[in-house]
Amino acid sequence: MPFATTDDGIRLYYEETGTGVPLVFAHEFGGDHRSWEPQVRHFARRYRCVVYAARGYPPSEVPAEPERYGQHRAVDDLVAVLDAIGADRAHVVGNSMGGFCTLHFGLRHPGRARSLVVAGCGYGAHPGAREKFRAEFESLAVAFETDGPAEVAKWYGYGPARVQFQNKDPRGHAEHVAVLAEHDPVGAARTMRGVQMTRPSLYDLRPELAAMDVPTLIVAGDEDDGVLEADLMLKRTIPRSGLVVLPKTGHLTNLEEPELFNHHVERFLAQADHDRWPARDPRSPVAAAE
Repeated sequence: MPFATTDDGIRLYYEETGTGVPLVFAHEFGGDHRSWEPQVRHFARRYRCVVYAARGYPPSEVPAEPERYGQHRAVDDLVAVLDAIGADRAHVVGNSMGGFCTLHFGLRHPGRARSLVVAGCGYGAHPGAREKFRAEFESLAVAFETDGPAEVAKWYGYGPARVQFQNKDPRGHAEHVAVLAEHDPVGAARTMRGVQMTRPSLYDLRPELAAMDVPTLIVAGDEDDGVLEADLMLKRTIPRSGLVVLPKTGHLTNLEEPELFNHHVERFLAQADHDRWPARDPRSPVAAAE
């Protein structure tokens, strides 16, 4: 199995399918590298698709030290994967936790980003709800440690922004819950505390986001209430951004509506590759981001 090695010595598992321009996928907290299968099957016909398991997610290594997890580290790990496959630049697609990683990658390494697809990104970002979300994240970390992932999957996999997937595609949702039940308890708890709980609010990053000159597609489900306000802020702030909202859809847009997701991402990638995803026309009035 191929592994990338990070600058702090952690081995990250990755898979490659197809040839051409690199297209790298970063997964959400509740999934892993397998969560992008509908995208790999579609895009590998035209792109060199790469999926990887974040640190703390087997078969990648699971460091025990809490200080070895963090938002900054997650971006470094994505860069380590690009280095391992010999890619100077890549299109990067991320959902939820992976969406935050993708966005921070664009902020820190814009020269290595052909484009960014930022899906399901924004949960816990609003500054007025930081403490509420931190308490929620801590409770989830404790649950992984005390009850174990199989028990957590029985309720976390049926959350208010995941039941839409269950209602539309019971078989696909069951596969998603099975992946969640296989999480490493140490890796999940460390990731929740080190990455999810401590990442900076997107609202505090608005000056940096406003200066980011990278083609960006923001994707949200209209029933994913935890991200909608933040995604509108991102659309209003990132100059070269567009926003797609999928109707009657929750948090797992790429799995819940794979055809719609792939369609919009494919059109975006084609426009980005041909430099046809410009900044917003200054003649278009821009509402103040809140």
